[in-house]
Amino acid sequence: EMLRSSVLRVAGTAAPRRWGSSITRLHTDDERMSGCVIHGDTVYLSGQVPADFSRPIREQVSSTLAKVDALLESAGTDKSKILSAQLWLKDMGDFAEMNDVWCQWVDPENKPARACVQAPMAKSDILFEAMIVAAK
Repeated sequence: EMLRSSVLRVAGTAAPRRWGSSITRLHTDDERMSGCVIHGDTVYLSGQVPADFSRPIREQVSSTLAKVDALLESAGTDKSKILSAQLWLKDMGDFAEMNDVWCQWVDPENKPARACVQAPMAKSDILFEAMIVAAK
């Protein structure tokens, strides 16, 4: 029988939870999910939404991407190492404005693979959500 060891290090909301030696979970204070999971040299972010749902699309995108920056930093990486981005818009009518903000934010020398689709959101006032996979 294999023995699995787990180590929990407590350091605020970014406390990593390690399962074995190859998976680290950060930002585990949400009962449903980890904000960030690291496996080997790959970083997976859960879907990120803006801090303030009442703001217009440009501000929701900027706020969400700032959260992405912070999560990537907590995992020891940055936006220049993003491999793939999945983006959801509540309304494709916001596509051009979202792209304007995205293009100002994304590393122009290291653009990730990307998809953007329209989708109903978990809350009616969320206009944008992003899920990111990055290298360390």
